[in-house]
Amino acid sequence: MDMKQAVTFIIALLYALYATAQTEMPDTISARQLDEVVVKGEKPQVRAEDGVMVVDLPGIVRDKPVNNILEALGYLPGVIDNNGMIGLAGTSSVTIILNGELTDMPLQNLYQLLYTTPIDRLKNVEVMYSAPAKYHVNGAVINVVLKTPTPLDGLQGQVRAGYNQAHYGSYVGALAATYAVKDWTFDLDYGISRTRSWSREETWSNHLLDGQRTVIEDDMRRITRNLSNTIFASASCKTLKLTYNGQITSNQKSFGLSSGTLGSFTNDHKMLSPINYHNIALRYVAPFGMTIGGDYTCYSENRSQSLFKDTDYLLGSENRQDINRWHVYVDQEHQFGKWQLNYGVEYQHSKDHSSQHYGIVGMADNPDFDDILNEDVASFYVGTQRSFDWGLSFNASAKGECYHNKYQHNWNLIPQLGATYYKTPKSIFQLNFDAQRIYPSYWELHGGTSHINDYSTIIGNPKLQSYIQYDAQFNYILRQKYVATLYFQYGDKATVQLPYQSPDALNLIYQTINMNYKRVVGLNLHAPFGAGYIWNATATANVFNQREKADNFHDISFDNSKWIFYGSLTNSFKFSQNCPVSLSVDFSYISPSLQGIADLSAIWKIDAGVKWQFGKKRCCELDLKADDIFNKWSPTMTIRHAGQDYRMKVLDMARNLKMTFIWRFNGFKPKENNNIDTSRFGTGK
Repeated sequence: MDMKQAVTFIIALLYALYATAQTEMPDTISARQLDEVVVKGEKPQVRAEDGVMVVDLPGIVRDKPVNNILEALGYLPGVIDNNGMIGLAGTSSVTIILNGELTDMPLQNLYQLLYTTPIDRLKNVEVMYSAPAKYHVNGAVINVVLKTPTPLDGLQGQVRAGYNQAHYGSYVGALAATYAVKDWTFDLDYGISRTRSWSREETWSNHLLDGQRTVIEDDMRRITRNLSNTIFASASCKTLKLTYNGQITSNQKSFGLSSGTLGSFTNDHKMLSPINYHNIALRYVAPFGMTIGGDYTCYSENRSQSLFKDTDYLLGSENRQDINRWHVYVDQEHQFGKWQLNYGVEYQHSKDHSSQHYGIVGMADNPDFDDILNEDVASFYVGTQRSFDWGLSFNASAKGECYHNKYQHNWNLIPQLGATYYKTPKSIFQLNFDAQRIYPSYWELHGGTSHINDYSTIIGNPKLQSYIQYDAQFNYILRQKYVATLYFQYGDKATVQLPYQSPDALNLIYQTINMNYKRVVGLNLHAPFGAGYIWNATATANVFNQREKADNFHDISFDNSKWIFYGSLTNSFKFSQNCPVSLSVDFSYISPSLQGIADLSAIWKIDAGVKWQFGKKRCCELDLKADDIFNKWSPTMTIRHAGQDYRMKVLDMARNLKMTFIWRFNGFKPKENNNIDTSRFGTGK
């Protein structure tokens, strides 16, 4: 089915569902008998206390064509969903955890788990712009709180099947089930996906070498496919909980084709064995306020690369990575009247055994390596929490952290503050501040090299330093629904990866380096509005100034700054109050922006969808959604500074038609899950 046929099909389906909704509209008691007196209540979308913003996300997405938690998070106040990557306005990064518990998981594994977890399990979401140290997370956190079953619920669950059509078709299936008996609770999520993606980049490089310019043009297309199995399982009895998170990715292959000034190239990446990620965690909460926990993570991948020019073999390489990581912690809480004191210790040890070996035919020598990188992180924290009758509540903590590997040894002091002033629901004020140290990925520290063609190269950086990130936010929440966030971010020695035209050879280098700093100051506004049940909308406007400066970007310097605007408008429509059909239309726009030395063009998109619930007690659901209908959510990057002259136009297939069918059995309410950390794994994708 091409996209024109898909759009025609959507219009026809909407018309049919509209007719069905008109004939199936129930004659409710409220419609027939309460003509004169109508008592209308509205559930608050946002509550706040102790520096935490509690959001009724299930209510916000009730009429949206979303069926899993990952898609739902894009509708949180302040959240920006960029093709499935979750960001929070006013923060440098955000970590997603489930039920207040953190386990180590690569970002892509976490997103896959959230994608297989149904929205029906969601209770609410807590947004912490500065998470207390007791969560063992630095910086901003989105805590996904899931429902907990009882023995009276019996076995509950949901089966989901979906088909996604972009340039190629992809398939997904998921099963979620929960069961409680006496003091035991069991939980299972399983997802399987067969994906095939396509992307395209056109590049134009006006390379200055020995006083002369050489124009190099290239048209790169990539095709990626894989089969992924994601499993989450947990068993808990009273205060003891055992969880397992795992993902096995097999049959993965990436095939790149490029043609241009230098000829035609074929870049073939294959997984020589499945990518394995496994994490097992145990947590115990004692009756006297102590929590003891630990987890073990293992990750492995083995991939090969073969690069050809026409039919000539240029090089082959094999990249391996095996990571073993152990993590333990002990937390203690005491209550002294209205004061809470918490403190704890944490230790993490990781062993990364990575290697890269080249078989060279037609290109210059590349350095092989076979290296073991040991990393140790130990920390101690102390924090306090207090609520006052006159409206102020706060949490504050300080953590001392010692970090060590063979490249660097750091002592870090990580402060955190979250405060809320809440006297009446009409006006709520929040102040947040935190600092954290950001560490580079394991693979980059080994200094490995990956070739795109015989002009473009990705190079690791053993000299890459961790950096300190400072974030501060001031939130004003009006009538528990309108949110204004004034924020400031400063990354001291923040990192960036961008192309650089070498002055010594006809070579384009991609390498992550440390800048002097990255600074952002801005204002984000979130405002829901509408007309009863017929139309519900939310407008978001984010205006900020971004500045990035580097004195030593390879052998040049830059100081780039720009005012940037992000805006979105989400809309949902219903034909009647109890109508089983709802429609949605969403708009998003980002003005011209920047990344290091590069300028990025403006991008925009329009999404539309329909949600239809049917069957006994509406146990079945059919969702149809078209994302980025006009395929405009891809930027053009331009670099023109200090002799650098480069342009890359991204032509990815962001347009996507999704069809999902859901069947819920036994009323499906349920349970808890477990969680995540941003990924430092991988051999450089």
